[in-house]
Amino acid sequence: MGTEARTAVEAPAGGRTRGRIRGRARDADAMAVTAFVLGLAGLLVMNLILGPTAVVLGSLALWRKTARPGRARLGIALGVADLVILACLVTADGTWSWSLN
Repeated sequence: MGTEARTAVEAPAGGRTRGRIRGRARDADAMAVTAFVLGLAGLLVMNLILGPTAVVLGSLALWRKTARPGRARLGIALGVADLVILACLVTADGTWSWSLN
């Protein structure tokens, strides 16, 4: 057997733990990017759903120590901005959506 095959077969249980940590970090990075994209999209459509989702995903990404904390914070800020825009729309004309009239 080659060196690579022995390493894969004889890998200690700690190798699996490191794999989980790397996977968790990748998940946190994906959450940060998703929070940013949802917060940005929420400025235009579905503020009520996308805003809070962006805030939650951004917070989870920060809690899981993402490698992209700026993107997670921006996702949170955009999610809050979504909710502020929604509040302005509701108070201005009593609607829950954008209106061209």
